[in-house]
Amino acid sequence: MSNSSKSSLSVRSRFLAAAASLAIIAGTGFGVVTSGTGQVLAEAVTVAPQNQTTGFGDVVEKVSPAVVSVMVKGKTQTASNNSGPSQIPGFDDLPDNHPLKRFFREFGGPDGRDQGRRFERRGERRHNPERPIAQGSGFFISEDGYLVTNNHVVEGGDAYSVKMDDGAEYDAKLIGRDPRTDLAVLKVDNKDRKFTYVGFADDSKVRVGDWVVAVGNPFGLGGTVTAGIVSARGRDIGAGPYDDFLQIDAAVNRGNSGGPAFNTNGEVVGVNTAIFSPSGGNVGIAFAIPATTVKDVVTTLMEGKSIERGWLGVQIQPVTPEIAESIGLDDAKGAIVASAQDDSPAAKAGVKDGDVITAVDGESVSTPRELARVIGSARPGKDVKIDLWRNGKAETINVKLGVLPGDDKLASQGNDDQQDEDQTSSLDDFGMTVAPADDGKGVVITQVDPDSDAASRGLASGDVIVSVNSKEVTSPDDVEAAIKEAAKAGRKQVLVQVTRDDVNRFVALPTDQG
Repeated sequence: MSNSSKSSLSVRSRFLAAAASLAIIAGTGFGVVTSGTGQVLAEAVTVAPQNQTTGFGDVVEKVSPAVVSVMVKGKTQTASNNSGPSQIPGFDDLPDNHPLKRFFREFGGPDGRDQGRRFERRGERRHNPERPIAQGSGFFISEDGYLVTNNHVVEGGDAYSVKMDDGAEYDAKLIGRDPRTDLAVLKVDNKDRKFTYVGFADDSKVRVGDWVVAVGNPFGLGGTVTAGIVSARGRDIGAGPYDDFLQIDAAVNRGNSGGPAFNTNGEVVGVNTAIFSPSGGNVGIAFAIPATTVKDVVTTLMEGKSIERGWLGVQIQPVTPEIAESIGLDDAKGAIVASAQDDSPAAKAGVKDGDVITAVDGESVSTPRELARVIGSARPGKDVKIDLWRNGKAETINVKLGVLPGDDKLASQGNDDQQDEDQTSSLDDFGMTVAPADDGKGVVITQVDPDSDAASRGLASGDVIVSVNSKEVTSPDDVEAAIKEAAKAGRKQVLVQVTRDDVNRFVALPTDQG
């Protein structure tokens, strides 16, 4: 992965940092990879399956020419040295015979003015030089010079070059990048050379325990090969809403970012992009972006198109066993809608706060992450059927997916937490005190006992309870009535909708405490 201070192989928080509100956004595919510049005559490298007791030499020999080191340069901001001696505080107030003034008079002209101008000109000549800022790996996917690497390798760069397995170096230009999947496409233009390139595997057939070979440029050492197995599939490492990584145990280190992980047929099963490392070095757990995702994204970038993602427009959270019990859902599966954004496809289709999405187009979803992947497999504009659990029964609605807007903001609800003491009411059994909200929408929690059920479930002073068991509340009496109704219905938990900083979430509280 990248050797610069800005690029670490360790899983980093910026590697998005996407909120749960965007968990229903994912990439769309546009077919197989093509060069986009004409017919490709040469065949992609393939290797016949082999007995691994003989090693990986045949695979490495074939694929190594397609793997490159990626060097990235950027303009660094240097301080302009235009402060001559006269800019030194108090300089002009010094006596003429002061040693400092005599020094600048002797070596820099009268009063040091010339010297200052010399410093300024010298600074101008060095203004914003291009310096190496990152180094990683990449691999060719067409004979006319298209190659894949990580976005975090090229991010912030102004100039790019690649170093081949045979030592040749070529300039490259950035074709496109997608920060959300951490992928980028570069292009080397050289009419005198046809580049060896590799193809993508069908990663749906990759099994845990299959051999993988990682080729890249760790620590800037040049072409280095390591081998291991696929140790897990479908890993969610908190990098973003599209996490579906292959986990491999082949040694991957700094500088391997953007390099390929091959199967024994010489096909790319994934792009190495992150490692789990408490120490910063390899500990045997690395993560690769699956080939299918890579192929979809880079094809779009090569065609000069922007990456458009399906958009449902909801905030969601997992369904806990307590939440499932509170709404009468047999299994703690699906994704509960904390908020449907105004004017979003979900809101227009009638999705409501508190709905639990259990399936899309007949495909069950067990977690918010699975929901994101299913939605991501559909193109923007597609009509999808969404199965919901609402008010104790199953429903199905049709939603036409939108395109993710450039700036996602949830509507502000603007609650004032300051309440008069005579308006407050105590829910002692839950360990909290509440009061009506000034705008009449919900009740504000004014105090929480740190040893209470409310505190253990994350409620805090300033939170606003807007509904209980899908019923809007405007007073403490409404809250108590909804809790009693749930208890009479045999519910052991009651579902409470809470807003904090304009973000909705659901909390289940035990009815036997209320």
